Amino acid sequence: MFFQSDEELICPVCKDIFKQPVVLSCSHSFCKDCLQTWWGGKPICMCPCCNKISPTCDPPCNLALKNLCEAFVLQKITSEALCSLHSEKLKLFCQQHQEPVCVICTDSKTHSNHSFTPVDEAAEALKKELEKSLKPLQEKLKLFEQIKGNFGQTAEHINVQVQQTEGRIKEQFKKLHKFLQEEEKARLGALKIEKVQKMSMMDGKISALSRDIEALTETIKATEEELRAGDVLFLLNHQETVKRVQQRLQLEDPQLHLRALLDQAKHLGNLTFNIWNKMKDMVSYSHVILDPNTAHAELILSEDLTSMRCGEKQKLPENPERHDFNPVVLGSGGFTSGIHSWNVEVRNDAFWGLGVVKPFQKKGQTPTRYWQILLIDGILKAVAPPLQDKVLSVKELQRVRVQLDFVKGKLSFYDADANTHIHTFTHKFTDRLFPHFGSLNTLPLKISPTEVSVSTG
Repeated sequence: MFFQSDEELICPVCKDIFKQPVVLSCSHSFCKDCLQTWWGGKPICMCPCCNKISPTCDPPCNLALKNLCEAFVLQKITSEALCSLHSEKLKLFCQQHQEPVCVICTDSKTHSNHSFTPVDEAAEALKKELEKSLKPLQEKLKLFEQIKGNFGQTAEHINVQVQQTEGRIKEQFKKLHKFLQEEEKARLGALKIEKVQKMSMMDGKISALSRDIEALTETIKATEEELRAGDVLFLLNHQETVKRVQQRLQLEDPQLHLRALLDQAKHLGNLTFNIWNKMKDMVSYSHVILDPNTAHAELILSEDLTSMRCGEKQKLPENPERHDFNPVVLGSGGFTSGIHSWNVEVRNDAFWGLGVVKPFQKKGQTPTRYWQILLIDGILKAVAPPLQDKVLSVKELQRVRVQLDFVKGKLSFYDADANTHIHTFTHKFTDRLFPHFGSLNTLPLKISPTEVSVSTG
């Protein structure tokens, strides 16, 4: 099909090939969307070219022009499929260059000794090959969508963690504030009591001293009057006057008793230390804290992250460090040196395990390097793959002490109540080790708090 000029197929508004052309009563045509955008909801619809008012704001489709534009686009696409060197149709496919060529190209030096197949056969073969790679691509898309969903769940869980953590922080500070307020009230109360006592004592002394001063003043005044009296009258009253003066001279000089002042040293001395020392009764410390981000979905941790129990499966994000193979949780931080010890309250029912573990390398797989004792079906075992399990004769354990000497390569277990040795693993530890806790019990497995003490030495 031949067109006199491409401009005949160009929309005057968008300057591109017509798309869904419509025609106005003035015979000018425009893309439907271009015209509606040009009018933009104006009350009067005028032609963008000649400004003639259109009797309708919904002009009819220019079907003939639409067909011409579609034919032009199709011809353009077809012309692009011709050989750029010989203007021949591309009927063959060069296997070596992996490109379509025309018949003339097969005799050229460029394609000498090359293999050719018909375009339709080559296209069919390559389509099948591409279809094969499409399936793993679709699977990857599905995986990415699943991961995106998990990322979304992770983001939601972070918000939940923030709310939980913020609430627990506020709760702990509320307890501390209450303790400090009560301690302040008690200390101010003790200060007030001592003030009342000391002021009462001083008021009594001041009152008694005031009475003595008044008596001395009266005696001095009376004596001065006697001295001004006549000789006979003076002599008549002399003995009585002397007696009264002597009585007043025998009054004891008032003195301030010891500890009359407020005992500020008692109230202010080591004030913050004494408060801190008293505060230790309301705080606890655990050498090992459970890491909730590693906990199996069926494990429920306490608010202070020192105990765990088995319960209904929770909806948690599939973060890399979370155990999903066994009902296990790790201690936070881990150890790379030093000597460490922690006590765990255990129960002799379903199942529990204690020890240390190296970080697992791949999610979904059970760790291969761990050292632990575990109770299963009433039998206590020492387990450390690839070593053979060892049955231990200890029974009725209530508290187990786990002691790790990283440098010496020893992991020991003791009956904490009887202070007797249970078992020791010996190994040259090189990687970071994490405390390891497992349980199938509905009753909690708890890390015993360490006694808190305040030293002044």
